[in-house]
Amino acid sequence: MKSRSGVWCAWWLPLAGKLIRTARLAVPGMLLVACVAALLGACDGSVPAGQEFRDCDVCPEMVVLPSGSYRMGSPASEQGRRENEGPVHEVTIAASFALGKYEVTYEEWDACVRDGGCPRGDGVADDEGWGRGRRPVMNVSWGNAQRYVRWLSGRTGKAYRLPSESEWEYAARSGTGTAYGWGGEIGVGRANCWGCGSQWDGEQTAPVGSFASNEWGLHDMHGNVLEWVEDCWNGNYAGSPRDGGAWRSGDCFERVLRGGSWDLRPSDLRAANRHRAASVVRNDNGGFRVVRTLTP
Repeated sequence: MKSRSGVWCAWWLPLAGKLIRTARLAVPGMLLVACVAALLGACDGSVPAGQEFRDCDVCPEMVVLPSGSYRMGSPASEQGRRENEGPVHEVTIAASFALGKYEVTYEEWDACVRDGGCPRGDGVADDEGWGRGRRPVMNVSWGNAQRYVRWLSGRTGKAYRLPSESEWEYAARSGTGTAYGWGGEIGVGRANCWGCGSQWDGEQTAPVGSFASNEWGLHDMHGNVLEWVEDCWNGNYAGSPRDGGAWRSGDCFERVLRGGSWDLRPSDLRAANRHRAASVVRNDNGGFRVVRTLTP
C-alpha cells in the first residue's frame, strides 16, 4: 500500500508536465517550474516529469519524461502496419530521462560546427536553400549525430546520447496506444508530411514547434524529419531488449530512423513505424533529437 506521501506524489506527478505547459502564460516560466519542482521534490528526490531545462545557451531544450511501461509495436489490425513492427511486446523504462523538446535545429548544430565538434562542408547539414535557424538540421548521418552528442556531452559535462528505439516510441506515444500521439487518424494540420494538410507538405521542412506538442510536451515526434536512434537494424522484435535499452546487435551497418518526414506518407508517421538506412547515409529528410541521462 502506498504511503500518504506516495499517494500525493502519484496524484501530482502526472499533472506536473501539463501544469507547466498550460499555465505558462499566467506565471513566468522559470518561476512556475520552480514552484512545481518544489511541490514534487519531496516525492523521491528525482527531477519531476514535465520539467523543461537547457544546459547551456546553445544547447537543445529538454523535457523530463517519466519512467513507466508500454506496449511497443503495432497490432495486426493497425492500418499501414508492417511486419517489422512486431511482435508487440511490453517495455519497461525504469528511470526517467530527458528528451529533446524539438528535433536538433540548425542553430544548435552550427554551434557545434563553430566549436570544432561537428563537421562542415562536403554536403554535411546542407539546408537545401530552405533556411537554417530554427529548422531541423538534416543531411546528417548517424555518425554525424554521434559527433554532435559527444560534443554536447563535453560542452556540458552531462551524459547526452541518441535515444534508443524503444525510448523514442515511448516518447512518441506519450501514454497513448494509438497510431499517432493524438489518435488513430492523421487528421489535418497536425504534422508535416506528404498528405498532412500543412503548408510545408511534400515541399520542405517546417521550423520546429510549428505544430502542437504531444501530451508530454514534445514537438514533431510525427513528421518533419526522420530521426536517427541508437539501435542496430533488426527485421522484427524477436529477442529485442525489454528494458528500454538500445539493441546493439544485428545489422549495425544499418541504423534505425523513426517518426516519418515531410516527404513521406501519413502511414510512415505512425508511432510504431520503422525505417532503416546505412549509418553513413545523409538525406534531406533525416535528422535527430537527443537524450540526456538523468541517473548514473
